Amino acid sequence: MAAKKKKSESVEMLRAPAEVKFAEELAYLESIDDGAKPFSWRLSPKMVRIFVLGSQPSDKLDRDIPQKWFGDTTYVERSIVTLASDRGLLLIGDPGTGKSWLAELLSAAICSNSTYVVQGTAGTTEDQIKYSWNVAMVIAQGQSLDALISSPIMTAMQLGALARFEELTRCTSDVQDALISILSEKYISIPELSGDNIVHAQPGFNIIATANSRDRGVNDLSSALKRRFNFVTIPIVTNAKQEKEIVMFRTKDLLERNNFNVEVPPALLDILVQTFADLRASQNSSQGEDGKLESALSTAEQIGVLEDAILHSQFFGSQELEAGELASSLVTSLARRSPEDVSILNKFWHAVVDKHAKADKGEWKGFAEGGKKAMRVLK
Repeated sequence: MAAKKKKSESVEMLRAPAEVKFAEELAYLESIDDGAKPFSWRLSPKMVRIFVLGSQPSDKLDRDIPQKWFGDTTYVERSIVTLASDRGLLLIGDPGTGKSWLAELLSAAICSNSTYVVQGTAGTTEDQIKYSWNVAMVIAQGQSLDALISSPIMTAMQLGALARFEELTRCTSDVQDALISILSEKYISIPELSGDNIVHAQPGFNIIATANSRDRGVNDLSSALKRRFNFVTIPIVTNAKQEKEIVMFRTKDLLERNNFNVEVPPALLDILVQTFADLRASQNSSQGEDGKLESALSTAEQIGVLEDAILHSQFFGSQELEAGELASSLVTSLARRSPEDVSILNKFWHAVVDKHAKADKGEWKGFAEGGKKAMRVLK
């Protein structure tokens, strides 16, 4: 049996939440923040924006604050303004556009805790949004506040913090509608208790929800719930330079968990971004669903492909990322249906990748061969 850690020892986490990972930055920004703060916010809106988007020379800070979310400033500013208002914030976009990451960063900067989260699924119940009961205590003592188990949303209400609701449209309509009274009345009633049976939200409470635009039509939001949210649509990143920055930032962050500090050759990063751009163009021009991959071809999937290729090179390769390994990782990651996806990738490879290999040569040649080898194995 593994020895238990002493209380004085730091607890290691596989993935530290943003408020822990960037604790030093947040403390610095708080120490110099002289701006007006809504409610019980830890940082002023201006400092929240700097924390998320990074500092500029015009901010005149004593140290650099790196950019953590890459996108248009407008989306971040509108999100911050919404959270200071009476309405909830709903971030909508395709998979992999950084909605959850933005929600986590905003929560960390505003209330120092991004972990009051409800994960929406087809099986999410109203109890997970409001409260449930400790059955053993109820049997022994009856229903009381001590036997009440607060949901993450109720806990955020009591603390005046931000709650996060991931994949809201994955929940059934009756579960979604449990949010209506919370967002409008700002309290939860507990009819099982007599006397003091209402939990009121403290100043600073709000909800950041996310929704996958590809899930529209699964469980559409009611008009009543839509009115209680401000919608911020996060688009797919199409700027190659910005996409490279996102891929490198998140990949390095993920590799730090394995204590790897690997430099990705710029030529291979260019190939990865260009291949995904070409795949998206091919998908958009395809007639019908039969010619489309199951993958969303998001920036998040590029990050996964690059991380997989780097780890493979570190554990089983030459410890230097090679074009063939990158291609193999891309093919095996995107070919989720066999033989359908393999056939689609094979046609794409001969129509597009081979042309790059003949025209550009260099790393494209090894990339083309590596992809073909991976597809031969999958057939």
